[in-house]
Amino acid sequence: MIVDETRPITLVGGGPLGAGDIADALAVAPVAVALDSGADACLAAGITPVAVIGDLDSLSSAARRAFSGRLHRIEEQVTSDFDKGLRHVAAPLIVGVGLSDGRLDHALAGLSTLLAHPWQRCLLAGRETLAFLCPPAITLHLPEGTPFSLFPLRPGRVGSRGLRWPTDGLDFAPGGRIGTSNAVTAPEVLLRTDAPGALVILPRAALPEAARSLSAARPWPQPPRGG
Repeated sequence: MIVDETRPITLVGGGPLGAGDIADALAVAPVAVALDSGADACLAAGITPVAVIGDLDSLSSAARRAFSGRLHRIEEQVTSDFDKGLRHVAAPLIVGVGLSDGRLDHALAGLSTLLAHPWQRCLLAGRETLAFLCPPAITLHLPEGTPFSLFPLRPGRVGSRGLRWPTDGLDFAPGGRIGTSNAVTAPEVLLRTDAPGALVILPRAALPEAARSLSAARPWPQPPRGG
């Protein structure tokens, strides 16, 4: 493990970043870890990450010099830098920025990485929305009328309370029934699912509450090493 933290971690990727993205993430996840050229975004923002992880093929010379004692090169090219980051950090919560906006193929790769590491309580914060893999159970306190979407990354069911259109008993699947464009109608939204695969999508303004709720939720179990 490269970074093992008791505090939440912000993973800074090399994708597009909006104004305030890193600062908003650090407000709920105060330890910065850069993924490859995300180190350049940290350098520009005056932030020193505790580690820079990735194949480091996109890292500028300036960032290499600035963070020379914090570089952790993982040379394989099979997985993304986001995947490398999730494999080598441990924290009660991970907030990823610079990972979900920009190119569609990069965004889809990020969602696939979330699904590959369901035991990591990780949310991706973009300029307009945020997304995280639904844990076994979660309770969120959001203003009435907040847009709330569920998107299945694999077939499954999600029981819910506090949404305009209930989802209990519905079979969700990619290419089949999905749960987008729902809305909050109660002070609490409760979700339960028996397998990882449902993506929760919320407005970016919900970041503090999503971070709080995801941190408090029981994570999916991590398989034994080598399993």
